[in-house]
Amino acid sequence: MRVAELWRYPVKSMAGERLSETMLAPLGLPGDRELVVVDGTGRIVTSRTQPGLLRLRATRDADGRVQVDGREWTSPEVEARVRAAAGPDARLVAVAGPERFDVMPLLVTSDGAIAALGVDHRRLRPNLVVGGVPGLAERAWERRFLAVGEAVIGLKDLRARCIMTTFDPDTGAQDLAVLARIRERFEGSFALNAWVARPGPVAVGATVRVLEAFGEALPPRLGRSVAR
Repeated sequence: MRVAELWRYPVKSMAGERLSETMLAPLGLPGDRELVVVDGTGRIVTSRTQPGLLRLRATRDADGRVQVDGREWTSPEVEARVRAAAGPDARLVAVAGPERFDVMPLLVTSDGAIAALGVDHRRLRPNLVVGGVPGLAERAWERRFLAVGEAVIGLKDLRARCIMTTFDPDTGAQDLAVLARIRERFEGSFALNAWVARPGPVAVGATVRVLEAFGEALPPRLGRSVAR
């Protein structure tokens, strides 16, 4: 098995960027979901209720600054786009702690499972896609570990999926059949909630091994789940 894809989402609920290499730090990929959209009360707003956010693309430039559709995230142009997508009081704010994650800092899936589901896997918003995995083998990986070079990823459990999977990442069109398929064929769950058991560099093409155990590693304590 190997690392087939790496994804980072600099702004929670916006489209992300593919990477060729990155570090795995205690809270996942550096720069992942470092910004969130909030409303006038400070509550996090996501594409679960404002799917227009999915059509905005967040990246980081060579200096590490977040860009939205190629513009500095603090610019008036980005402010206008965020408000158009998420409401007149919506704004971007930086969040450094684990509260920016829904469940765990990483989401892992595999090419075999993606093929079985049969939809654009960007709907799933994974951080890491493992290639060379037969069929639905990933569904037996709960409570195991993945070794990727020096890094080790802990796999907690299968992710319960929500309405966000129904939105096309390019057009924004909704297809409720996608979530119905996940519920009927995959018991409502797809991909694995994961965490970093040992930090280290990872790169596309790197060998991946499944480990039954890894020392005394325990997942981080994160806050209550919030929307994506």
